[in-house]
Amino acid sequence: MRKLSSRTERITQSEIRAMTLACQRVQGINMAQGVCNLGVPEPVTRGVTQAMADGFNCYTKYSGLPELRQALAQKLADYNQLPVDPEQEIVVSAGATGAFYAAGLALLEPGDEVLVFEPYYGYHVSLLQALETVPKFVALQPPDWTFSLAQLEAAVSPRTRAMVVCTPGNPCGKVFTREELLQLGAFAERHDLLIFSDEIYEYFLYDGRTHVSPAALPGLRERTITISGYSKTFSITGWRIGYSVQDRRLTEAIGYMNDLVYVCAPAPLQIGVAAGIRELDASFYQGLLVEFAAKRSQICTTLEKAGLRPYVPHGAYYVLADVSRLPGRTSKERAMYLLAQTGVATVPGSAFYAGNGGDGLVRFCFAKSAAELDEACARLARLG
Repeated sequence: MRKLSSRTERITQSEIRAMTLACQRVQGINMAQGVCNLGVPEPVTRGVTQAMADGFNCYTKYSGLPELRQALAQKLADYNQLPVDPEQEIVVSAGATGAFYAAGLALLEPGDEVLVFEPYYGYHVSLLQALETVPKFVALQPPDWTFSLAQLEAAVSPRTRAMVVCTPGNPCGKVFTREELLQLGAFAERHDLLIFSDEIYEYFLYDGRTHVSPAALPGLRERTITISGYSKTFSITGWRIGYSVQDRRLTEAIGYMNDLVYVCAPAPLQIGVAAGIRELDASFYQGLLVEFAAKRSQICTTLEKAGLRPYVPHGAYYVLADVSRLPGRTSKERAMYLLAQTGVATVPGSAFYAGNGGDGLVRFCFAKSAAELDEACARLARLG
């Protein structure tokens, strides 16, 4: 049998997928994976069926259909305060992960170092490793997940090419403030770094917080690749519709890589997302905030009562909780104990740290239906 490539030695199955499979085996409640199966808005599904009837069933341009790029440009101007040219500055890809991968292929060389805040989203790190770049980790400090410029300066080297910013963050719910992003922007300018800004949870914000896109800040437009999508916002994680926004001088190269790996995102689904962007008004997004704020409150209150102290997230729909009181030496053993005792699946904190920083933590996803979340909370309450 032929030897596998060296890439396979660096990439392993994510703990999110592993815990999902473990949950399926015991027919438990999956609070590990951010599936968000809460129902697709009607304009989005109607847009897809109409698109198929209208013949949007063939390959699209590598950068996506103009209908979607134009809708995105309007949304970016209105919500992100980021004016863009839909013809020259947007590439539609196979989800935000696909957008990140195509951008990384176009802009990073093997051996380049990329700064990553931890706790991190595992797919960011695995993707960087697949590109044969070197992640360099900078710790965020709980409970508010603050960063230190001194640590950033200590991590940078002549080989550092970029940094990853995820706001709102997965797994900790960190929402970077304008002041923090200005600090990071000045740091990036000082060291001539690219900024890969993952903003997939941009509409999930709590306690009056606002979303700030790094690319909208002074001096950061040319060095920032903004990555987002509608998987979470429209509950269409399986559709794989994401996009990147970048300086027009980078778009063609990123688009070519997108074409090479994915050809294009599904054409009728692009039209469905465009319809959702155009037709859903502010009341939809406000309703999203109200619904998820209530879910956050429910799970965090339950965890507190169960003796699993939550780090209350400022955004996204995950919560890290301290499970160090549970039996086990590692976060994986504690997550498996929790699954065995309650039938509720979580993600071990070790999945989000390069070292042992996450051994006392697990991550819960609260993007669940009311019935699922009620049942999960009832089971967790029995630990108290």
